[in-house]
Amino acid sequence: MPTEEIEFECEELMEKAVGFLRQEFRTIRTGRASPGLVDSLRVEVASYGSTMDLREVASISAPEANLLVIKPYDPSVIKDIERAIQSSELGITPMSDGKMIRLPVPPLSGERRQKLLQQVRKLGENQKIAVRNVRRDANRKVESELKEKSISEDEAEKAKENIQELTKKYEGQIDSIVTAKAKEVEEV
Repeated sequence: MPTEEIEFECEELMEKAVGFLRQEFRTIRTGRASPGLVDSLRVEVASYGSTMDLREVASISAPEANLLVIKPYDPSVIKDIERAIQSSELGITPMSDGKMIRLPVPPLSGERRQKLLQQVRKLGENQKIAVRNVRRDANRKVESELKEKSISEDEAEKAKENIQELTKKYEGQIDSIVTAKAKEVEEV
């Protein structure tokens, strides 16, 4: 396998790690209402006989900074949606009028804010570890290509340098994403 291919595969996997982190951060609550907070919430819909994402059974909007409005496409699933919200770790009590659900997003307490900050940092560190694992695997591939004499020592050295540069780039991206999310969580 040529070194360019190894580097490309490495970069692709590192990009996925950063994308995963962004997706995870959408579900972490801040002081502000965001549809991303609940759109991937799993709802067990008894009448359909399956479990679906909330965004598949309802429209979600944030008409105010501290309010989410959920309008089910089928009014018969409103109780299922309420149950899913109550059993989630959101800590928000849904208010229903039979046609739609209002989720008032209360301001975060200091203690809850600290827990969320820890969670943000932990998720960031997990993705950094994922990036480093990708680097390790890519370096192993370069080493095996070198042992098989399909690449020269200079090519192997250059590939390892490029892989290290990619690692620094993606770790930097993760750090900036974590910093931005931490700032968002700390906002009152």
